[in-house]
Amino acid sequence: MKVSARNTIPGTVKAVHTGGVNDEVVIEVVPGIEVTAIITKTSAENLGLQPGKKAYAVIKASDVMVSVD
Repeated sequence: MKVSARNTIPGTVKAVHTGGVNDEVVIEVVPGIEVTAIITKTSAENLGLQPGKKAYAVIKASDVMVSVD
């Protein structure tokens, strides 16, 4: 797989919450750390997303904010 995004994080689908138009996909990247994405229902179906399936969280953003306590 080749993509232009700089942040491609492997993980496992933990949950897919199906909606009328969009689905919420939760990917666990390490135990206790999750990335959640909202994608179209059609995309989720085409990717065959289901709990336990390996997937990538691909993050492409022009801005990334950093904060500290």
